[in-house]
Amino acid sequence: MSKLPDFEGLAMFAKVAEEGSFAAAARVMDVSVPTVSRAISRLEDRLGGRLLNRTSRQLSLTEFGHQMAAKAAEICRQAEAVELEALELSENPRGRVRIAIPMSFGLRWVVPILPRLMDKYPELSLDLHLSDATVDIVAEGFDAALRIASLPDSSLVARKICSVTQYLVASPAYLETHGRPAHPRELAARKCLSYAYRARSQVWQFTHDSGYHEEVVPSGPLRVTNSEAMVPILLEGIAIAELPEFIAGEYLANGRLERILPEWNMTRGGLYFVTPSARSKPAKIRAVSDFFAENLSEPSWRWPQ
Repeated sequence: MSKLPDFEGLAMFAKVAEEGSFAAAARVMDVSVPTVSRAISRLEDRLGGRLLNRTSRQLSLTEFGHQMAAKAAEICRQAEAVELEALELSENPRGRVRIAIPMSFGLRWVVPILPRLMDKYPELSLDLHLSDATVDIVAEGFDAALRIASLPDSSLVARKICSVTQYLVASPAYLETHGRPAHPRELAARKCLSYAYRARSQVWQFTHDSGYHEEVVPSGPLRVTNSEAMVPILLEGIAIAELPEFIAGEYLANGRLERILPEWNMTRGGLYFVTPSARSKPAKIRAVSDFFAENLSEPSWRWPQ
């Protein structure tokens, strides 16, 4: 015997008791009469007693059936209430959303727009996990994540919000003192700052406008887990670094940093909204995804603008 109750049999019995016949119950439930009959017989065998007296012309509840009918109907009402509540949660953006977002990007570009999200969906609440480390959203119980990557994890469902470019930058003071490199190979002899959470590896990959590829392993005085930490070192003219455009843009615009090797492109990735599954996304997840797509798809950090 199954350890689980026979919910289907109880539901069909409750409907037969309510409608007064197998045929009427079958029509209401949109199943065949034999399906209802088999379910009732299975339930009777399981419960060890006859629920219905059956004749060719009449169907009536036994004394045992009378005792079970009300309880079976109550179970059905409770199940219907659960389904209605779940449907409401699925259709209306409400409840908590646990989302992981890279630290610097989240503080600079996500947190400032959250008041709009809260105003738009007052019954929604966010549990915001800010960290540059890539979390396992399935294992750690997150509903979603914003990720900046060249290729998102194929085991997740990803919605691209916008493209994100990486720039190789240095300060005017650095370039005046050390000169401007003319080829990626020259970086091997330069002080370079490194980002510990690069999606692929610590290798910088360059692609020339002509299509030629070059790889460099940077080395230098600092390796960080947050790209913002490189900015003061860069501004002091100590080293070269790779920065995402959402950080580098303002410094390139005001001239405090300069892009070097502009004819060589670094990683061209994107900002993605990722979820564990594409199936049955609740309204709260769809709402957050649509909000980010609406507000971040044409970012103001672009340089040159």
